[in-house]
Amino acid sequence: MRRHDAFRLGLAPALIVLAIITIGPALFLVLTSLTPLNLTLPDTAWDFSTPLGNYLDLLDDPRFSRSVWVQVKLSVATVAVQLLMGLGVALLLNGDTPVRRFARSGFLIPMVLPPIVVGIVWRVMYAVDISPFHRFMDWIGLPVGSLITNPDTALMAIVIAESWEWFPFTMLMALAALQMVPAAPVEAARIDGANDWQTFRYVIFPYIQQTMLVAGIFRLIDSIKAFPLIFVLTDGGPGDVTEVTNYYAYRQAFTFSLWGYGSAIATLMVIGIFVLSWAIDRLTRAADAEAG
Repeated sequence: MRRHDAFRLGLAPALIVLAIITIGPALFLVLTSLTPLNLTLPDTAWDFSTPLGNYLDLLDDPRFSRSVWVQVKLSVATVAVQLLMGLGVALLLNGDTPVRRFARSGFLIPMVLPPIVVGIVWRVMYAVDISPFHRFMDWIGLPVGSLITNPDTALMAIVIAESWEWFPFTMLMALAALQMVPAAPVEAARIDGANDWQTFRYVIFPYIQQTMLVAGIFRLIDSIKAFPLIFVLTDGGPGDVTEVTNYYAYRQAFTFSLWGYGSAIATLMVIGIFVLSWAIDRLTRAADAEAG
């Protein structure tokens, strides 16, 4: 009992600080979402006369609906590209040679760079006048216009930059799983005449599929935070083709001073993330039960 009491006393300060920096802001966010708070109208700060007004307005806001759809497209595309790139590179680097060890370290650079730096790097890459990519395309006679100012390619440009930054994460996960695959089944498959694709599809992939699923879940949840790249590269444009939900909330709160409306959007995002996490947890548990 004394030991348990000592543990509780030791954890109490950390739990109090955690509650202050997490529960406090979360409660303030929810309370603000129930008010029509506008920084240009201070009297609206604690006006709870229409607590669901912001949420009812969101139902009739086509720009909010578009931002959710843009977020879905961005998340699905980036997660798919990152999983494919990560797995492909991991298969190439699966070995223990000096060259491969050096290459692995080099591939980690994008992931450890600050997101703003990544945004600046890709801003240069997408600049028509100075970009090596655009100069190469001009040199081979296939000039390409600015990707981030074209409504048809702006979202794709964000997907490319986001995938370049975070595919090393899925690569590391896949590489760790590949190194745990036992050699005996692989050798047996090759002795039986299986080619490389058959060996990967029927022998290697079943060993690593759970790891790839976990990597996809992490990247799916994290893809909702693709704010810095959008801020640096497109500012949500052209128009609103790259305006994801969190960026729309940012604009409402800090551009138009509608903190109540922006807080309602952020609150719905938090609820959506909780629901997504719960659904993913249920699906993974069901998959584990079937596998077991």
